[in-house]
Amino acid sequence: MKCTIVGMWGGFPKKNEPTSGYLVEKEGFAILLDVGSGVAAHVQNHIGLDELHHLFLSHYHYDHSMDLGAFMFGRMIGTYIGGTKKHLNIYGPADDGVAGQVAETDFNTFHPYDEDSAVKAGPFTVTFHKNTHPVETYAMKVTDDEGRVLVYTADSSYEDSLARFAQNTDVLITECSHYEGEDAEMLGHMNAEEVALLADKSGAKKVVLSHLPHYGDLQELLQTVKSAGIEEAVLAEVGMELEV
Repeated sequence: MKCTIVGMWGGFPKKNEPTSGYLVEKEGFAILLDVGSGVAAHVQNHIGLDELHHLFLSHYHYDHSMDLGAFMFGRMIGTYIGGTKKHLNIYGPADDGVAGQVAETDFNTFHPYDEDSAVKAGPFTVTFHKNTHPVETYAMKVTDDEGRVLVYTADSSYEDSLARFAQNTDVLITECSHYEGEDAEMLGHMNAEEVALLADKSGAKKVVLSHLPHYGDLQELLQTVKSAGIEEAVLAEVGMELEV
């Protein structure tokens, strides 16, 4: 499978670069993990909105879900004008407000999940880990029909259970919101030292640092992780393609 990083900034989009959005594809089938600010526009560089039928939301902070309305309206209009006949399936933590919003928009269907769920979508099975974050938030594990594994942490403080969830994953896309020595835990995030610990304990084969801060020298984040012995680590970039 292939994962394209549509956006990867934390909090708010950078000029011409969105917040969180990760397009996962295999053999013509696609799912999208998170729909932060700017993702609806930028994902169309890679796939048409009428070709994308499954959105997975980790939580409802704006930098992960802001463009949900754009995707839903796009599906409604796309169906009216004959671009597609399929509903847009939206998966997220149970939330009456979100469920109501989806129900009020034609040709969109909401599917709540929790940490015990396993969602089958085409060649992919998606499972979930409940994170430590100020709102209900889940990491996602995408396993294809050949056993290849991608884990996306979304937002979380470090915890051993997250490392176990990501055990031996082929590609780990992990938030890295803060620099070495900064207190990320109080905000429900990880700093570069904690990301290195997660990478080490999980044994991930390749690590991608994402949900990046808008300040400082980002290379310092990467250097902290690599200094801990994590050689297969890179900084996420908009448009980066990852083969899993």
